Amino acid sequence: MKNFTATTGIQDINRGWYIFDAKNKILGRLATQIASRLIGKDKDYFVPYLDCGDHVVVINAAGVRVTGKKEEQKQYEHFSGYPGGRKVKFFKDLIGNHSDRIIHEAVSGMLPKNKLRASMLKRLYVFPGETHSYKHKFES
Repeated sequence: MKNFTATTGIQDINRGWYIFDAKNKILGRLATQIASRLIGKDKDYFVPYLDCGDHVVVINAAGVRVTGKKEEQKQYEHFSGYPGGRKVKFFKDLIGNHSDRIIHEAVSGMLPKNKLRASMLKRLYVFPGETHSYKHKFES
């Protein structure tokens, strides 16, 4: 009789729902916790070649904080590929109107840079306020 280790297959993955409240939380520390849940590192059947993560809902994204002088100095860049196509926005400008993009960008940078990243980010739902449309997932 041979001993073998059972490998994880797609049929073995169970996805849960987790909610994070970003109010008065530090951006980087919150993003690491969210990324860990999206990757599925907390599961005993985790394998790096499958998307084992859970669904994550983030509320109060407008209340997220950064430390030091990052509020004035942190930049988010976009480049169109054309001459003069570089656009820069600062944290203090984005936190008012597009606070969901701040968390999305921070978590995206902490996920693995491979084909699984897009499917992991599809399970990240960020809302600037308290209300969200996934309440039915948490009622039970």
